[in-house]
Amino acid sequence: MFHVVLYQPEIPENTGAIGRTCVAVGAKLYLVKPFAFQLEHRRLVRAGMDYWNHLNYQIADDWNHLITGLSGNYWYFTKKAMKSFTDIRYTNNDVFVFGNESRGLPAFILDSEPEHCVRIPMLPEARSLNLSVCVGIALYEAQRQQIYETEKSHV
Repeated sequence: MFHVVLYQPEIPENTGAIGRTCVAVGAKLYLVKPFAFQLEHRRLVRAGMDYWNHLNYQIADDWNHLITGLSGNYWYFTKKAMKSFTDIRYTNNDVFVFGNESRGLPAFILDSEPEHCVRIPMLPEARSLNLSVCVGIALYEAQRQQIYETEKSHV
């Protein structure tokens, strides 16, 4: 199972769409407080559709609460990284950490493990991608690798 962490998310529609993606690939979603909406927010519910009832998720009161209860290889997605997310060999229980929509991840998190900071490459004209798109790209690359490794071991 993969784990997706949203650090202080701000836009309920993104969180709802990310929840749907997590259900589709069997990932667990972690939401780090504070976030800028209620989990019952109508736009979150609409974006998550009826998938939210099937979502395996957990709320963490703050970053320290999260990291004391969640072990695995942490991968910090940031446009500040030099390493591409496709250069990583993902394994079960990897943790994909994404910052909020307006500020990204804070320096204290990025500086904790700079060798685990990765980026999704894009042309310089693009300032950023939508958060839910980034989570989908990361999860499906990790899933692709897992499927490839499984198929390769059966050949």
